Amino acid sequence: MGKSLKEYAKKNKIKYFMISFTDIFGAQRAKLVPAQVISEMEKEGAGFAGFATWLDMTPAHPDMLAVPDPKSVIQLPWQPDVAWLASDLIMEDNEVSQAPRNVLRKLISEAKTKKFRVKTGIEAEFFLIKRDGSAISDEYDNAEKPCYDQQAVMRKYDVIKEICDSMLKLGWGPYQNDHEDANGQFEMNFEYDDALATADKHSFFKFMVKSIAEKHGLRATFMPKPFSNLTGNGCHAHISVWDLVGKKNIFENKKADLGLSDNGINFLGGLMKNAKSLVAITNPTVNSYKRINAPITQSGATWAPNTITWSGNNRTHMVRIPGPGRFELRLPDGATNPYLLQAVIIAAGIIGIEKKLNPGKRYDNDIYTDKITENKVEKLPLNLIDAIREFSKNSELKNKLGSEFSKAFIKLKNEEWDKFNNHLSSWEIENTMDI
Repeated sequence: MGKSLKEYAKKNKIKYFMISFTDIFGAQRAKLVPAQVISEMEKEGAGFAGFATWLDMTPAHPDMLAVPDPKSVIQLPWQPDVAWLASDLIMEDNEVSQAPRNVLRKLISEAKTKKFRVKTGIEAEFFLIKRDGSAISDEYDNAEKPCYDQQAVMRKYDVIKEICDSMLKLGWGPYQNDHEDANGQFEMNFEYDDALATADKHSFFKFMVKSIAEKHGLRATFMPKPFSNLTGNGCHAHISVWDLVGKKNIFENKKADLGLSDNGINFLGGLMKNAKSLVAITNPTVNSYKRINAPITQSGATWAPNTITWSGNNRTHMVRIPGPGRFELRLPDGATNPYLLQAVIIAAGIIGIEKKLNPGKRYDNDIYTDKITENKVEKLPLNLIDAIREFSKNSELKNKLGSEFSKAFIKLKNEEWDKFNNHLSSWEIENTMDI
């Protein structure tokens, strides 16, 4: 990018900028700003009413300003006269502490004081469905085991190609696209990066996939469990920690078991120790727990964890270590907030390193079928309210994420749970009307 957004606009023939932010519930908010006024917005920010979004504010709060981060600018490949910008929220010259991107930036700064930087890659799964959400978009995609189905992926070639072409153009380094384990489900992988860059890309990726799907007359959903008989949408995170210059992976020790250093083990220990609490953020909706605690799906497995366990290269556990110097957290789902996902990973990892936590016993069994072992390990929460209560009790994790954010998150999520409980479902009517 040039020295200013104004210069960027001139060089790239940008007519409008989308100044965007992500609220606590993961909803993406934006204002479309003409390029002619971007210099003012770059300094002062675009104004929003916080109460109109999922933030813990009232109509009486003053203007909330979204100040764009020029380093995050992305020219829309499918609409090249528009550029997208992630932004940081401020109010009366102070950062909004409950804003997810601000929460992440604070934790990245804390990690920096400890001489490390967290790098992550995410695997955001999604379904391509009919516009009305009633079914998957490909009536011929009906195999019992559809994962990697080459015919099915080629039937959606136009959509997948346009998304991948876009990532190639953006320099994200996409390296594989596949049909996933559920009918109508896909996964597209791109290279890992620093946590903030990954969060910005993750946020934009969801916007891009939905937009391109709509362009082709379809709808894309990252909903954790949109179909009860099919595998849900995960958002696995691959995690490593590097020195400040990004040259040395401080998680890697090829002489150690599984190639993971003491720092890596302690970071993992922080995730394991805080799993019951952080699940409220990695799996933040009522629907999320229909993925985690799902019965066996049509393909024969859920591919989602339900126990707080870790392993080597074994996909049935919450964390697997597929190679030296990194591990995969398989817990998050498609509803996770891109910024809070990275923030809670760093927060739990810092706790683990500070306290030199041990992740506990490693398991290498098939946890889905080995019920004897399953009875010896802790289970993940069964529903959202249990997860919120676990998060509420975890003062250490709440403090790392920030008291204002944690208070707002708990309040809004409790309100969401109350709304869910007050909703009368068709299942209740069908099964209890005549009791």
